[in-house]
Amino acid sequence: MFPIKEHTPLGDDGSVNEANMKGPKPLTIVIKLGTSSIVDEHTHEPLLSILSLIVETAVKLHEDGHRVILVSSGAIGVGLRRMDVKKRPKHLPRIQALAAIGQCRLMGLWDSLFEQLRTPIAQILLTRNDIADRSQYINAVNTINELLDMGVIPIVNENDTLAVAEIKFGDNDTLSAITAAMVHADYLFLMTDVDCLYTANPRTNPDAKAIEVVDDIDALQADVSSAGSSLGTGGMGTKIVAARLASSAGVTTIIASSAHPQYIFPIVSYTQSLGLPRNKSLTALSALNTPALSGSGCSSPSPFDPSNLPLRPPHTRFSPSRHPIRDRSFWLLHGLAPHGTIYIDEGAHRALSNKAGLLPVGIVDVAGTFGQQEAVRIVVVERITPVTPARSVTDTESVVDGAAAATTSAGDGLAHTYTQTPPTGTPPTSTPLSGPITALPIHTHRRTSSPPPQLWRGTPLEVGRALVNYSSAEIGRIKGLHSDSVGEVLGYADSEYVALRENVSLSVF
Repeated sequence: MFPIKEHTPLGDDGSVNEANMKGPKPLTIVIKLGTSSIVDEHTHEPLLSILSLIVETAVKLHEDGHRVILVSSGAIGVGLRRMDVKKRPKHLPRIQALAAIGQCRLMGLWDSLFEQLRTPIAQILLTRNDIADRSQYINAVNTINELLDMGVIPIVNENDTLAVAEIKFGDNDTLSAITAAMVHADYLFLMTDVDCLYTANPRTNPDAKAIEVVDDIDALQADVSSAGSSLGTGGMGTKIVAARLASSAGVTTIIASSAHPQYIFPIVSYTQSLGLPRNKSLTALSALNTPALSGSGCSSPSPFDPSNLPLRPPHTRFSPSRHPIRDRSFWLLHGLAPHGTIYIDEGAHRALSNKAGLLPVGIVDVAGTFGQQEAVRIVVVERITPVTPARSVTDTESVVDGAAAATTSAGDGLAHTYTQTPPTGTPPTSTPLSGPITALPIHTHRRTSSPPPQLWRGTPLEVGRALVNYSSAEIGRIKGLHSDSVGEVLGYADSEYVALRENVSLSVF
């Protein structure tokens, strides 16, 4: 038995609508399976014993009124078996072709297993590109929620057939965390070939200790040497990254053994009984009385019989954030791939923390190439007050020449000179960092080169992401300036803000 969450529905204006309060709301549980839990690493044969238990677990949760989503790897592994290929190739088109072959058979396998228990499923294939657009992101969320409302179990996988490096999630651990955040899941189960995290590798270190609870991921000291199977792309390190991402969205994340998916029931029951801050209003509703296949005539003890389940199975639980990032803020942070970086000072960071927008005056530097309404990283640095770089003048250069040297705008409101020593026999040149340069008088002279001024120091700290109103080139020209100077420098001012506050999401970790 485990409790489920009380639901307080809101009206269109965001207020509590008592007329629509219908009592408890079912838990939403995302279960992620890696390739090593679906196919044998060496023979590539499907692991039917594990898959059958996963199906029975999902169906039993579904029958108890909960909402279940599976995130399934394994398309490439199944494709290898279908084509009788012994080893995963390295050639990308061949890998994607195998994924196309395997995905059909993988879904056929899932469908045949769920059909035995009369439970409908649906396939959802995603790439990061599918959720980079805000409207597509919302549509994906609505589609998944509609499937859950229809009593369907969605099975999510990355679209390996079409994805390229720039739009890949990288691994299904990350995809499962993003999926869990999209649907505001209560639990994310990362099922793997070990039962929990350890302080060291338990296979080689007899002093390794199991880690049951992680409240602060930054302080975590665990063995993450597992790099995943030869077929998969994940390992224990990617699971910790996924746990960090999901926990920041308010999702309780569990690492547990895929060999015993029925342990999900006592793990959830135990976790709910702890009275975690976000689950204080939970009430008992469902119980495990019969196995999902109770009518199959099996005489062996059911793995789902409560008497056969440990009260506290081994697992590692990552506590959810007390201040979760959701919806648009989560999409800005994790749904978009950043195209560049904006470096800001402490004053700008304080303003953003106080819900103000990002003004040009608070920008120290910019890196990368990006356009308007593209995502960038927001990084805090310590600003250095700029000074005009030192320069030397040869005996053949007049004072007038020095005064008329080429100038460029460094974006902080001051003019700086950047020159280089020309090769022998060639006329002198001036190499600007950005912006227009003034005309040089024609004189014979030589200048020593001066490096670009250092604009910041210290260790940069990424604090969030933003959608910007100006391109990288435009920001390079207006950085450090007050907003009323933007029009003078650019010739136009589309906005006084480089990024509106609604288009900025600050990270909590």
